Amino acid sequence: MHQISESAKVENGVILGNEVVIGNNVTIKAGTIIQDNVQIGDGAYIDYYSILRDNVKIGCHAYIGANSIIGEYTTRFCKTRSNSVCHPVCIGKDAVIRSHSVIYGDVIIGDGFQTGHHVMLRERTKIGNYVSVGSFSNIESSCSIGNYVRLHSNVFLGEYTRIDDYVWIFAKVAFTNDPTPPSDKLLETHVHPFAVIATGAVILPGIQINQDSLIAAGAVVTKSVDRYMVVAGNPAKCIKDIRNIKSKDSDKSAYPWRYQFKRGMPWKEKGFEDWYIELPDKGKAFLNIDETIYVDK
Repeated sequence: MHQISESAKVENGVILGNEVVIGNNVTIKAGTIIQDNVQIGDGAYIDYYSILRDNVKIGCHAYIGANSIIGEYTTRFCKTRSNSVCHPVCIGKDAVIRSHSVIYGDVIIGDGFQTGHHVMLRERTKIGNYVSVGSFSNIESSCSIGNYVRLHSNVFLGEYTRIDDYVWIFAKVAFTNDPTPPSDKLLETHVHPFAVIATGAVILPGIQINQDSLIAAGAVVTKSVDRYMVVAGNPAKCIKDIRNIKSKDSDKSAYPWRYQFKRGMPWKEKGFEDWYIELPDKGKAFLNIDETIYVDK
């Protein structure tokens, strides 16, 4: 049995599995395949020739671009041809997943998620709210990404990469995980809130990139990076305190960046300081802002 809203527009040539739930004002274009136990929220749009595999849940007003696959089979299915183990996918409201993207099973994604084209997310990955992932990026299995994280194009996250809230990762950054390749010992790399990793940097396994640090373009990071430090070179070395970097158009400090930048951030209406003051104690503790370090805001 299906539950399909009368206001839904399901074109000819769409294939529906069992127990499919389609909400109000949903559009599903021709050539799309929707397998068993799929739920599609109100106002969602599924473009041509996409595949939503078993146990996928799409939030309200989400957009799934043409030729995308949501809930792709894991290696287990490829070997056994059996789908007896449930690998659900849950994608929050207002997602924009552009064409030719592939999201595997066992993935949870929050609200406001966006991708470019040809993005791949592997299984056992969890992503928070308002995260964007640029075109041709590859997120391997068992990764964790917080809220308001920005990954630009061609970023590679190896297995067990952990990215906290409000992190910027620019184009062609690579996170590795094997300290003695090839081996079975994979190490977690952890990026803490407000860190910035510039274009083309390579992060070696097991590194801690601490809060408010800056990794320069092309750096090869072989050791953990302290808070507020700028590192550059191959191997990367500390060159200065990030708070001593001046803005190009004023004599004020450019960092921490949260005091100068607010587009798309939760403090966009009132500025970071006023927003931070209103946070509950738990939120303040996680962000761990040291108010004694403000420099020339």
